[in-house]
Amino acid sequence: QVQVVESGGGLVQPGGSLRLSCAASRSIFSIYAMDWYRQAPGKQRELLGSITTGGRTNYADSAKGRFTISRDDAKNTVYLQMDALKPEDTAVYYCHAWGTSIWGRGTQVTVSS
Repeated sequence: QVQVVESGGGLVQPGGSLRLSCAASRSIFSIYAMDWYRQAPGKQRELLGSITTGGRTNYADSAKGRFTISRDDAKNTVYLQMDALKPEDTAVYYCHAWGTSIWGRGTQVTVSS
């Protein structure tokens, strides 16, 4: 039973932008805050930020200034807008329902020239 699905990853040049999407089932989206994480090769999964059901956002220091989280309630979708991308942003990006064990399968982002 797929409940959270990420999309939008790909290959982008340094300095470029990418918008990731996380589509969730209505039962999840309407109840839980949603988080974005990433995991680079050989590193631990890292929290980037979250958005509440009311639209309030919080960001980790590594995401402040370049990453923006938003949500579209009509589409049950959360977005991660990433700007000024760097090679060190290369990772698998995951969506997560806060306080639960519900994770998406992730979407690969590669920043390279």
